[in-house]
Amino acid sequence: MTAHFVNLLDDLRRRSLRMAAQVEDMLQECDEFVFRADEVLARRVAARDEEIDAEEVGVETEVIRLLALYQPVGRDLRLLAAILKVNSDLERVADCTVNIAERARHLEVQELANETEELKQLFPLVRRALRNAVQAYSAEDADVARRVIHDDGAIDATYGQIVRRVVAAAPRDSRHMAGLFDLLSIAKNLERVADHATNIAEDVIFLATGTIVRHSRE
Repeated sequence: MTAHFVNLLDDLRRRSLRMAAQVEDMLQECDEFVFRADEVLARRVAARDEEIDAEEVGVETEVIRLLALYQPVGRDLRLLAAILKVNSDLERVADCTVNIAERARHLEVQELANETEELKQLFPLVRRALRNAVQAYSAEDADVARRVIHDDGAIDATYGQIVRRVVAAAPRDSRHMAGLFDLLSIAKNLERVADHATNIAEDVIFLATGTIVRHSRE
C-alpha cells in the first residue's frame, strides 16, 4: 500500500482511540453521579453522546471510503474491519451511559445505589473491562483481550446478584418499586457495557491473530 494510505489508516486508528477515550470518560462520570446526584454530569453525558453519534458516522464513512478506494488485503483489511466493528460497540456503550444517566436522575436512585454493595462492585468491574478492552485494542494485545473475555463471567455473576436482590426486595417494599426498577436498569446497562467490551476484545483477537473467536470461547 502507498504511504498516503498508511497515513490515512493511522489517522483513522487514532480517531477511533480518541472516541474510545471519550466513552471511557462517560462511563466514569456515570459511576460518579449514580451514587451522588449531579445534574451537571448528567447533562455532560447527554452532550457527549451527541458527539459520539456524529463521530461514529464519521469513522464509518472513512472506513468505507478507504475500503472502496484502496481495496486493502491482509492485516490492513482486518484493521479496517476491526475499526468498523469497534466503532459500533463504542457508540452503543455511549448509549448505555445515557440510559444510566437518565435513570440516575430519579429521586430514589442515589439512596438505593448507596445501599447496594453489588452495584458498588459492578461499576469498577465494568470500568476495568472497558479500559482493558480499549488498551488491548490500542496495543493489538490478544492476551489482554482474552482476559477481558474471561472476566465477563464475574460481571454476569454480580449482575445476577443485583437481579435477585431487586426481585426479593420488590414485594416487601412497594413504596420504592420505581427506584428498584431504576436500579435494575442501571445494572442491566452496565452488564451491556461489559458485553460490548467483550465484543471489542473478540475483535482485537481477530485483528491480532486472524482468528474469529466469537461464539467459540474457551
